[in-house]
Amino acid sequence: MSPLRRFTRSLLAVLPLALAACSGGDGGDEAPAAECSVRARNDWLASYMNEWYFWYKVSPTPSPADFSSTEAYFAALLYTGGSAGFPRDRWSGSQSTEAYNRFFGDGKTLGYGVSVAGLEVTGQPSMPLYVRHVEPQSDAAAKGIRRGDQVLSLNGRAVSEIIAANDFSALTAANAGDVLTLRLLNAGVERSVSLVATVFSLTPMQQAQVLTLASGRRLGYIVVKDMVSQVMAPLEAAFAEFKAQGVQDLVLDLRYNGGGLVQIGTNVASHVTGIDARGQVFASLLYNDKRASANNANFLFSNPSGALGLRRVYVLAGERTCSASEQVVNGLRPFVDVVLIGDTTCGKPVGFLPVSQCGTTYSVVNFESVNARNEGRYFDGLNPTCAVAEDFTRGLGATDEPLLAAARRHVDSGSCFVAGSEREQGMARQRTTGRVAGPGLFQGTILH
Repeated sequence: MSPLRRFTRSLLAVLPLALAACSGGDGGDEAPAAECSVRARNDWLASYMNEWYFWYKVSPTPSPADFSSTEAYFAALLYTGGSAGFPRDRWSGSQSTEAYNRFFGDGKTLGYGVSVAGLEVTGQPSMPLYVRHVEPQSDAAAKGIRRGDQVLSLNGRAVSEIIAANDFSALTAANAGDVLTLRLLNAGVERSVSLVATVFSLTPMQQAQVLTLASGRRLGYIVVKDMVSQVMAPLEAAFAEFKAQGVQDLVLDLRYNGGGLVQIGTNVASHVTGIDARGQVFASLLYNDKRASANNANFLFSNPSGALGLRRVYVLAGERTCSASEQVVNGLRPFVDVVLIGDTTCGKPVGFLPVSQCGTTYSVVNFESVNARNEGRYFDGLNPTCAVAEDFTRGLGATDEPLLAAARRHVDSGSCFVAGSEREQGMARQRTTGRVAGPGLFQGTILH
């Protein structure tokens, strides 16, 4: 799949004057039709990449005249790796400006609203495939699909065949009204469900609760799914309630957070630290040598009214924890003890300043992100303190869900595992060579 088509929500993004992350640049006015020919678009890409691409010095420079497709030309411009400790560019991509604005502007997306645990069974066609997540406002939720449902087929195609081919494209809708038929098994009962693709509102904060542990300590648990602006009101309300209830420890569930706006991640982290870190650097965004003097920027911790002022925080993470959500972990580390529970994260310490041209929004790697100690370049991901495998039959927020259970245990005992607890001691799965792409990191700044 070409980089132009593989763009997802794994961004670390920033907007031009706001170092925040999310949708792109200023978007700009659409060019006249005459300026949207293949050659004109290729010429524009060549100029843009030479000025703004983080790896412009070491990336290929093919002639725009040699390509009859802008998609093919864009793919040919991307950095292939091999210098300065940076791997190849596997993050730059594009999507329609309409889709981009819908997600980062309106907080909506097009789809069926069901996600499966495909990464976990890559190369293992005999393994069962489970629903791992359902979006609350989607058709999947309306029709009763739940985390833990076992998927037997997609559009009549057996799961074993889908896993063998590593082809989960049926789950991605191209247009509103598209239909996806799933055969599901739960508690010994099979059923068939047909889902209709719709544009639905995201639920970027999907859960918040206060738990009282055996020790008597009050533990806040919050699931942040998307780093978009629509998360701010529910996030602030949740932390205000945490503070009112005297929460002493916090579990921040970012396992399915593919990234988003730097500004939102900064705010999430600031609710953890409070006044002790106010004014300190959360993240520094570092551009190429052409853009550094004008664009390098620091995002600073604030002290929101609901901030907990913690010295320790538990983060639930995995291979889908990407970009702006990884930045939260990295940005907090100089100031608090971050206990990372689950699996190794995605490995995306770079981000985008998205820009639109002729109906397409390009999210090209524009910068790298480092914390207050100048730590970054975690291209192999951030390793867990406590490696714990997911159990998709357990609901998020359930006391017996393995990642949350490990956090609860660590709060009470200071240890990842209890001797003899074989189920919870299961190491997270071996990493595959592929990586999940998320919205990213946007200074939009977006860190997808």
